Amino acid sequence: MPNVLLLGGTTEASALAQALAEAKIPATLSYMGRVERPKAQPVPVRIGGFGGVAGLRDYIRQHAVTHVVDATHPFAAQMSTNAVNACADTGTPLIALTRPAWQPGPGDDWQRVADIPAAVAALAGSARHVMLAIGRMHIHEFAPQPQHRYLLRLVDEPKETPPLPDHVVVVDRGPFSTQADIALMRAHKIDLVVSKNAGGTGSVSKLEAARALGLPVLMIDRPVLPPRHDVHAIAEVLTWLKA
Repeated sequence: MPNVLLLGGTTEASALAQALAEAKIPATLSYMGRVERPKAQPVPVRIGGFGGVAGLRDYIRQHAVTHVVDATHPFAAQMSTNAVNACADTGTPLIALTRPAWQPGPGDDWQRVADIPAAVAALAGSARHVMLAIGRMHIHEFAPQPQHRYLLRLVDEPKETPPLPDHVVVVDRGPFSTQADIALMRAHKIDLVVSKNAGGTGSVSKLEAARALGLPVLMIDRPVLPPRHDVHAIAEVLTWLKA
């Protein structure tokens, strides 16, 4: 019988945890601990980091983990890299449940940048009304561009005041609707959306709203990760576990 370590923090991880519970496959869901109000889960939960590759390697061995599923956020590059290395060191099978990346379509006006620093650099220039839809971890990196009025939509209230002199915080948890995001952007006179290419359906509404309003999007590409086995469907993970 497998004993699964599920690296989570996404809606896909929660859905997979439910599927594992229904299939009676033992699993532990691990959160990094950045969400203060994680949803109740049907499997045991641990919260917090592992302490790098060595800590994750020790956890796998001490808890007799037979399979690791990485269902973390596409931008959780350090955790995903640590998982690849720890699983290689311990000989533990690893699979990643990932969201397909968003792709621009007709009517979209995207400028793609490689990473957060490139996005910050791209914001040089005159003041704009910017919807900064990147989560709370990287807000401080935009401090070098204080001329803009920023709209920050976050899952939790920030523990510290964002270092942006002109900002508004909206605390809300997705999924969001396109019409609601259109109304939000109009209310705050948004003329530029900054987004990570997270993929999935939970937050795609901001891109649909930007398209409807004819707004440009500064799209931050996903980080490059080590080679691994990626799938996009829960059924594929279950098949892999039962193989």
